[in-house]
Amino acid sequence: MSKPDSLDKLGSTAVLQNIQGLTAFLQQYPPFNQMDTAHLAFLLENCQLRFYARGESIIRPADGPVQHFYIVKQGRVLGERPESAKPGSQSTFEIARGECFPLAALLGERATRTEHLAGEDTFCLLLKREAFAKLFTLSSTFRDFALRGVSSLLDRVNQQAQLRATETLGSQYSLNTPLGELSMRNPVTCGPELPLHAAVKLMHEKNIGSIVITDAQRHALGIFTLRDLRRVIADADANLARPIGEVMSPRPFHLRPSDSAFSAALAMTERHFAHVCLVENGKLCGVVSERDLFSLQRVDLVHLARALRHARSIEHLIALRSDISKLVDNMLAHGASSMQITQLITLLNDHSVCRVIELCISEQGDPSIPFSWLVFGSEGRGEQTLYTDQDNGMLFEAHNADEAEHIRQRLLPLAQRINQALDQCGFTLCKGNIMAGNPLLCLSRQEWNRRFTGFVAEATPENLLGSSIFFDLRVIWGPEDGCQQLHEQLLERIADNSLFQRMMAENALRHKPPLGGLFRSFSVARKGAEKHTLDLKVRGLTPFVDGARLLALANGIDACNTLERLRQLVQLGVVEAKDGAAYEEAYQYIQLVRMQHHQDLARAGRPYSNRIDPDELNDLDRRILRESFRQAQRLQASLALRYQL
Repeated sequence: MSKPDSLDKLGSTAVLQNIQGLTAFLQQYPPFNQMDTAHLAFLLENCQLRFYARGESIIRPADGPVQHFYIVKQGRVLGERPESAKPGSQSTFEIARGECFPLAALLGERATRTEHLAGEDTFCLLLKREAFAKLFTLSSTFRDFALRGVSSLLDRVNQQAQLRATETLGSQYSLNTPLGELSMRNPVTCGPELPLHAAVKLMHEKNIGSIVITDAQRHALGIFTLRDLRRVIADADANLARPIGEVMSPRPFHLRPSDSAFSAALAMTERHFAHVCLVENGKLCGVVSERDLFSLQRVDLVHLARALRHARSIEHLIALRSDISKLVDNMLAHGASSMQITQLITLLNDHSVCRVIELCISEQGDPSIPFSWLVFGSEGRGEQTLYTDQDNGMLFEAHNADEAEHIRQRLLPLAQRINQALDQCGFTLCKGNIMAGNPLLCLSRQEWNRRFTGFVAEATPENLLGSSIFFDLRVIWGPEDGCQQLHEQLLERIADNSLFQRMMAENALRHKPPLGGLFRSFSVARKGAEKHTLDLKVRGLTPFVDGARLLALANGIDACNTLERLRQLVQLGVVEAKDGAAYEEAYQYIQLVRMQHHQDLARAGRPYSNRIDPDELNDLDRRILRESFRQAQRLQASLALRYQL
């Protein structure tokens, strides 16, 4: 008997002698914990157990087409690209207990592109290629995992998050429900010539809050709602005999029947209306009202947004904002993505900030000076969670330095009062004083322009570290033209400055994903109050945020949202589609874990924190979190290669 055959026989015997123990081992880890017992038995019956000493090569590119599927039973495996690979194309990565490799090479019937080495004394379960192919056919769970990898596990995590959130809500509906399933199938319509009183009578008889005005081809010309009726009746010269086409709201907002309930709720919240027309192939096919969304929301999104926008006082705002946490729980239960939730939180925060500004102006008196309220950082990117501080500034127009200083002194007391009121509402004061009440951040457009010019032209590692937050900016109150001009000029300067881009790349590599450690899957703090924890924001999300920002600015993309930046980078061919999808998936997962952590802290009455102990996560969450950090590592490696760092 040859030596390989002898090893195979010994390995198979070792498995069969401990079938129960190995079954229990596999049932701890996905996807094996989700597979049918019979399929798991088939896997083990065809497995062998093999030992690899520390530093020993398990498989390498020179071995030819992969012959086995490997599951790490004990120890750890290191994946390393050979020296012939492109520098920086792939960092060393670690495969831990319960994980498997190399799926892509097996499915492609090719050699692996990565050498796999035992990082310490390691035992692996080996499944021959033929048995792998058979299991692939037998088990849909295993097949889904083999084809989609971590994506299939993410589906499972999202389902768990939903179930967890619904424990207290008991809802079976989803904000991802297509609008076509919620809408009135045959919406009540009329022509523009119908007298107003007849249209109102029809609305009363049908017990509806709106009527859509269409032409003969069912093109939506306008909409008339109870809000429009109040406006008409308030007119002392109201003529109820006039055609409804004269008093309707023209060009009504519309979505497609395939769009989600979340899209409608978000539109209603942003635009302050209560009805959305559904249009397909240019023709009206339904109407969705905010009432239709009530069944999907225990905390009503549209009404909460409206209440925030019209709060009577700062104290009233504070009371209303406590419902945002409930809404986040609700959305998690309805299967909303982390992107949808951060989008929504940002929108509600925008409403809150706008109302604070208006209340403070009413309290202190109108300065009679047009100004724009700028937001930076996560608020500028539209990526806020419940745990947030202030990053804001003021922009105004001035003809010269003297006029700018005069206006600044008039605006500063208002800005400082707004900062204080925002703090009362839960937007904590910025420790770095990046706030409009700081004279250095209450500037004319020309002064802001000079500041941005200085960031780019006189870049140093120190000032770049403090300035990157300003590259994610938008206006949430006041005129937008000045900010748009600033942003366009900024893009032009950065596109032509390779030195600045390189320094931004160096900055983007500062926060390494928390991977590694000889005996741990994650790199955690080793002492102090933060012992055994890692920072999801700084070391998990920031590598994606910084990387996407750099590539977007370098390629003239004016979007500020991280995921939108990644999508546009894919469209431009700057980032490969598969890489963009992986980065997006990883970013959303880390954000989901962060938000769930915030919700847990809120329910326990503890202060918000971005730090978690990874040992408190289950095996599935730890595995996907580790894979998500690896994607951040890959993004940083690609930046290092691109900018020769």
